[in-house]
Amino acid sequence: MTPPLRPAVPAADRAGPAPSPPDWVPTRALGRAVLLTGLLLFGAVLLGRVDLVVIAAPFALGTAVALRRRPTALPKLRLALLDDQLVVEGGEISAGAQLGNEDAVDYDLVVSRIRAPAWLRIDRADRPYVVSARRGEVVDIDLPGTARRWGRHPLGPAAARAVACGGLLASSPVVTGTLSAKVYPATEPFEAVEAMPRAAGLVGQHRSRRPGEGGELAGVRVFAPGDRLRRIDWRVSLRTRQLHVAATLSDRDAEVALLLDVTSEAGESGGIRGAASVLDTTVRAAAAIAEHYLYRGDRVSLLEYGGSGRRLRPASGRRQYLTVLEWLLEVRATAHPVESNDVLGQHWISSNALVVVFTPLMHPQSAGMLAQLARSGRFVVAVDTLPKALTPARRGPWTEAAYRIWRLEREVAIGQLREHGVPVVGWAGAGSLDLVLRDVSRLATAPRVTASGQGRVGG
Repeated sequence: MTPPLRPAVPAADRAGPAPSPPDWVPTRALGRAVLLTGLLLFGAVLLGRVDLVVIAAPFALGTAVALRRRPTALPKLRLALLDDQLVVEGGEISAGAQLGNEDAVDYDLVVSRIRAPAWLRIDRADRPYVVSARRGEVVDIDLPGTARRWGRHPLGPAAARAVACGGLLASSPVVTGTLSAKVYPATEPFEAVEAMPRAAGLVGQHRSRRPGEGGELAGVRVFAPGDRLRRIDWRVSLRTRQLHVAATLSDRDAEVALLLDVTSEAGESGGIRGAASVLDTTVRAAAAIAEHYLYRGDRVSLLEYGGSGRRLRPASGRRQYLTVLEWLLEVRATAHPVESNDVLGQHWISSNALVVVFTPLMHPQSAGMLAQLARSGRFVVAVDTLPKALTPARRGPWTEAAYRIWRLEREVAIGQLREHGVPVVGWAGAGSLDLVLRDVSRLATAPRVTASGQGRVGG
């Protein structure tokens, strides 16, 4: 027996696309009106009572009058954010929705609702908005709120449903897309008054150890061809009967490389006014340090240790600062660190750069990465981002003992890093790195021993 041939096109496809649902559907009020009118008329015919027809007449006439002009278009709904606003943690965020009636029939009311994320505290987001819209009218709904945490937060979707014809017809739900609300990290106050370990640029605000045009006095010397007349020290020249000029040290810029360890996340984030997790401390401290050095005219670059290993090339100026803030919005924790050689490449971190590493020192490879940076000859400062009040998430009979052992192992790793010349300091806002940068600057100017065993001045 020959098996039956299967059709080349499935039955669903031959039948064509599924019909779309109607734009306007009857409500329960219309169903009740029709049912009541039908029962009264049926009773009038069955019992032969004219008074039941009189009672049913208003329901039938009212329904017919209400449905004489039916709506044909769905309401228009649009969700928007202010394009020119720069929202920072703890600041106000302004969103809005627009409801439009492009039909020739008035809407009795329009019910809308907006879904807001937990980190955007939108006023009345948990309750529906009810407005009325006449034909051709556009109703604006203001959605003020407060941003509680940095990042890209999805706002929406928003849904709306209109009711017309005296509540007898309701529209199908109209749903908008989702907006991405950008909330930038709050830059904690940070000041570093100590000099950079090594300045490599041609111009800037950091004092170098090379003579040249600058504002730092290096001494007084005899006038030589090429010296400017405004540099003449007349007091010394009159006393010695020979022209002398004031020698200065050149001002140079520096490069700061911010390396973010995103291999681990610990602690519970409570927003701008609550507890800070590892990523909260990392992002806010990196934004503060980048703002400080970019304001001084230095070059700042950012790198990720972990995940995709994103990199931001070194640059200076306000444009770089805005790029840094956008870059920090994409920071996410991942448990897959990249290879250390990829992070320490000569093309990504300059040998003259000051490397500030933000790390909780929770992943086993984090300490090795810091030690390798120090052995490569770079100036490394480690910022401990682990919350001080961190407690285990799950508790068992051996939780406390295991947690103490882990803490001791972590302290041993920090001590070994300090022996390798990597200072580890906790983030405490303004002045957090002053003492550390002073020590690093002294190490940069200290004599170093060459391979032949003879001392030379480093730098």
